[in-house]
Amino acid sequence: MRPLSIALVLSASFLSSPISANDSDSLSASPFGVVEIAADEASKLEMPKLEFTEGLEDAKNYDKYYYFRRDETDFATAYADITECDGYARALVSSYKYQEAPYPYAGTLAGAAGGMIANAMMAAIFVPGEKRRMRRVNMRQCMGFKGYERIGLSKELWETFNFEEGTGAEEEESRLRALKLQALVASKATASEKVLPR
Repeated sequence: MRPLSIALVLSASFLSSPISANDSDSLSASPFGVVEIAADEASKLEMPKLEFTEGLEDAKNYDKYYYFRRDETDFATAYADITECDGYARALVSSYKYQEAPYPYAGTLAGAAGGMIANAMMAAIFVPGEKRRMRRVNMRQCMGFKGYERIGLSKELWETFNFEEGTGAEEEESRLRALKLQALVASKATASEKVLPR
């Protein structure tokens, strides 16, 4: 039997055999594996404040400051979803790369020193902002795909249970606490009329 025929027979037999309940329990939609969390973990957390009087600056910054929520979602499911999306959004690499100094002294020692200084300044100014933006985009797309609504929030309230990564990774303990609070909000926050576009 030729290799292609063997592959077709094997794939056909796999598709025709039913997956047992035990098999499906071991499957995970997340490439980061199954997330374990205690059933009483939500009761140990205090719900962050979400009510505020909207100002002009708040509305301008809803692309940065918001929370997710979804109807009929329990805390454990929301935590699994938000940690999966965080996995996709963490440790992102900026597209900014080292640039050669575009002037006549580029091949000299002075040109190299000037290029290094200019590149260091660009990295300090542009890279953190770009990485924060990329993280927000990834989180929005991932959670939006999972059916979560996005609700605008003031910066002050957002900062109490969120974090930004620009110059380095968030400390793991602080990150997990923030993700638990975000999952609590995603599963317990009441519906709002101010749903933002995904």
